[in-house]
Amino acid sequence: MSTIILGGSGFLGPQILKKYPDIISVGRTKPASAVHHVDCPSIEHLSKVLDTLEFDKVIMMIGSSNHTILNEQKPYHLEAIDKNLIPLTKILSYFQQRPIKKLISFSSILLYDRDQMILPVDETQALRPYQNNYIFSKYLGEQVANFYSEIPNIIVRLTNIYGPTTALNRPDLVNQLVEGLVFNKKARVLNLKPQRDFIYTEDASDAIVKLLHTDYTGPVNVASGQINSVADVVRILEDESKIKIELGDGPATGHMKFVADISLIKKLTGWEPKFDLDTGLRKTYRKMCEMYH
Repeated sequence: MSTIILGGSGFLGPQILKKYPDIISVGRTKPASAVHHVDCPSIEHLSKVLDTLEFDKVIMMIGSSNHTILNEQKPYHLEAIDKNLIPLTKILSYFQQRPIKKLISFSSILLYDRDQMILPVDETQALRPYQNNYIFSKYLGEQVANFYSEIPNIIVRLTNIYGPTTALNRPDLVNQLVEGLVFNKKARVLNLKPQRDFIYTEDASDAIVKLLHTDYTGPVNVASGQINSVADVVRILEDESKIKIELGDGPATGHMKFVADISLIKKLTGWEPKFDLDTGLRKTYRKMCEMYH
């Protein structure tokens, strides 16, 4: 039986499809890296499309991680719910009538309560869901997955991900900096102090595919398990690009210091990240230069 990826035309989906070409893409836009793609014009058409396909594993990537847009403060702003919660609920509802071996959905390490967490942060630590629209939508997604507990679902709590991509204008720090350096020969960062857990897209892709073949259900951290500062990111990108990154003076958002405990995914799959920050950042910058110059 096959694996399908729903909504794989965004940031991480094309990387998974490139490395694992047997996975079938299903969505309204065909990723350039997809060998096998089935068109589905909207979520309303999804059940009819899925009824025609043979598969037993699902990677659910329909949604948005654009914090800037999802967290806009304006009346009746429900985009985080519309994009991250409603599609997941409809898909889990569909799979009540169609047994599958595994479904992977995505949450975020931003859910962990920064005031209570003990580093490295494992999956049992306290959550803080009511911070903003984006984080709340991810929390609700985890609760919906729990409600449909008869469906074997792994909830991936993904850390700061980066890598070469055609999905431009991402809100993520690394890809913002790389885009600025590649397209404008300049970039700016507001704060060097935050320390985060950065994971390269190729490592994340391997981890997700390996999880498909486990018997586990529930949340699991997908991260590098290594902590690096924004200052480290700037230093490496400046060295690789030979361009000085402008330093601003602004507040940091999210966790000031975070590193995930990845012992669970190692135990479940034997997976280990292959790329340290230096290698991953240099590869990202070089690939983006190749793609656009």
